[in-house]
Amino acid sequence: MKFRIILSIVYAVILVTALSSCKSEFERVRTSNDPVLLLDQANKYFDNGKYLNAQTLYDIAIPYYRGKAESEDLFYKYAYTYYHTEDYILAAHYFKNFASSFINSSKREEAAYMSAYSEYLMSPIPALDQTYTNKAIESLQYFVNNYPNSDKIEQCNKLLDELRLKLEEKSFSEGMLYFKTKQYVSAVTSFENMLNDFPESSRAEEVRYLVVQAGYLYSINSIYDKREERLTEAFNKYNAFIRKYPQSKYSSKVKKIGLEIEKLLNEYKHGKGHQS
Repeated sequence: MKFRIILSIVYAVILVTALSSCKSEFERVRTSNDPVLLLDQANKYFDNGKYLNAQTLYDIAIPYYRGKAESEDLFYKYAYTYYHTEDYILAAHYFKNFASSFINSSKREEAAYMSAYSEYLMSPIPALDQTYTNKAIESLQYFVNNYPNSDKIEQCNKLLDELRLKLEEKSFSEGMLYFKTKQYVSAVTSFENMLNDFPESSRAEEVRYLVVQAGYLYSINSIYDKREERLTEAFNKYNAFIRKYPQSKYSSKVKKIGLEIEKLLNEYKHGKGHQS
């Protein structure tokens, strides 16, 4: 029993000593004001995957090497420390700075891609604000336009498709939220904006059906003086759908709406519209 206790104490002392030694070594380099030592140790930390330690030392070393030959590799690795620690905002910033500062670097194309890719990684789920999604699309498209022969083009196009689909999903969800909460005018506007922004959407037929339905529900829930006018607008939406999708899977539902609108409009035509 005593032996185990002594052994545990010995292990604890060794561990504390080792940790203390590591810490003191880092602190010794950090406070050395020796640019060569700082850069050399930062590179060692980087190569060993200790990116926060490397980042700290690179940050101190930068003023010593700005404008010198070593700065290219330093800033390249510095940007990657932010990427590897998942600080994608600063990663995107420093990769972009690298690409614009070292225009003759063989790493320039990689840095430009990594800047755009870091912004892609910041794109949130469709339900959230899509500012970073739009920024990522802009940056990826910029890369595609400026590096048309890059081996990253296929990957960029896949990422662009993914991001655009995310924007489409958000747009559809917004329209559905208006629809479900009976804000039919806003639903129609939102759905029509989606069709303008994403004309090739796989949901286009469904969205146009929802536009017909929202237009109809809006008209029959309108005040009496506006009902006939809005029924006519809804009937125009119905006709536009039938012309575009004569064999639609929604045909029976849409035609039922169309017949109901025609019936109500005929009542108005013959002076039989009911005020409610």
